[in-house]
Amino acid sequence: MATPVAHLPRQVPIDGYGAGFFHFAGMASEGSILALPSGIHAWPIATVGQIDVAALAPVLAESAAIDMLILGTGTELWVVPDALRWRLRDVGIGIDAMPTRAAASTYNVLLDEGRPVAAALLALR
Repeated sequence: MATPVAHLPRQVPIDGYGAGFFHFAGMASEGSILALPSGIHAWPIATVGQIDVAALAPVLAESAAIDMLILGTGTELWVVPDALRWRLRDVGIGIDAMPTRAAASTYNVLLDEGRPVAAALLALR
């Protein structure tokens, strides 16, 4: 998967979300997003079934600047497959999966604390 084009070339908190969209820095984005040290990016993933190493390639590419990935799984709970968890650990990234509402809040808190965090957030349907 190619590195996505940034909507915003810096990392900012998530200001809001709803059915199919996210708000951040006075902007809105339809669909899922990646919040990475390089910025907020569109993420062409709609379901947990699509989350794999390829879907998280942009996260892996920025692993030197990320200690924790917060994974927002939409409205459902999802257990991260061991192979994916270990692939992230191999590059020094821990992962915590939770519904998107909780994930956006957790990401904001960790970002505010200055922690090296990223988020992969599925849009709510």
